[in-house]
Amino acid sequence: MPIQTNYDDGFGTGNGHKTFTNVQPVIPIKLNPDWNMISRTIVPIVWDQVDLSPVGPSGKQAGFGDIMQSLFFSPSQPNAVGSLGNMVWGVGPVAVLPTGNADPLLGNGKWGLGPTAVVLFMNSGWTYGVLANHVWDVAGKGDRAHVSASFLQPFLSYTTKTAWTYTINSESAYDFEGGNWAIPINAMISKLTSIGGQKISLQGGVRYWAASPTGGPDDLGYRFAVTFLFPTKSGS
Repeated sequence: MPIQTNYDDGFGTGNGHKTFTNVQPVIPIKLNPDWNMISRTIVPIVWDQVDLSPVGPSGKQAGFGDIMQSLFFSPSQPNAVGSLGNMVWGVGPVAVLPTGNADPLLGNGKWGLGPTAVVLFMNSGWTYGVLANHVWDVAGKGDRAHVSASFLQPFLSYTTKTAWTYTINSESAYDFEGGNWAIPINAMISKLTSIGGQKISLQGGVRYWAASPTGGPDDLGYRFAVTFLFPTKSGS
C-alpha cells in the first residue's frame, strides 16, 4: 500500500504549482497454482493546483483526480532467464474512471480503456524492467478533449543487504492528441524498516523534468512515499 506525495512547480506562467498524493494499493490474487491476478489501483488526491494560464483554467482546487485501475495476469512463479536473473511479467487491461470530472483542473472527464504490461528482472539485488500502458477514451463529457495517451516507466533499482534501495526511473507519457511528451526522471532512496511490528518502506527523492507540455511543470520536483507491506505467510 504505497502512499506517495509529489510536488511540482513551474506551471503556466511559471508561478503555478501542484501538490498531489497517490494512494496505490497493489493486491495479488491467486487464481490457481499457476497464475495470479495483480490489481494495481492509483487514486490521486490533488491538494493544490493554481495559475495554469495561459494553457488552461486557473484556480485553487482540491479533490480526487481520475482513478486508474490496472489488472495484470502473471505466472505465479518467476522464470529464470540466464544471466538476466528471474523474470516476472504480466499483461492485462487498464481502465480510467473520471472521478475528477467535476473540474478540468482535476481530471479529463472521460472514461478510458486500454492494454497494460509489465516485465521485470531480479538478479543479485538488482531489479530492472519496464511498465507500459496505452489509454483511449471510450465515453465521457463531449466538451472535453479526446484521450489517446501512452505511459512508459523504465526502472532500475539496487537493494543492499541492509535494506536500502536506490532507484532511478522515468514516468514518461506521450499525448497523441496534443503531440506532447512529459518526461520526468526520478532519483529516489528508500529504507525498509518496522514500526510496531508493521513493515514499512520510507522513500524520498527528486525528479528533473527533461520534457513537459507547454505550460507544464519545470525544473525539479519532489517526492516522499510511505509503503505499508503486508507479506503473506509461507504457503498461503
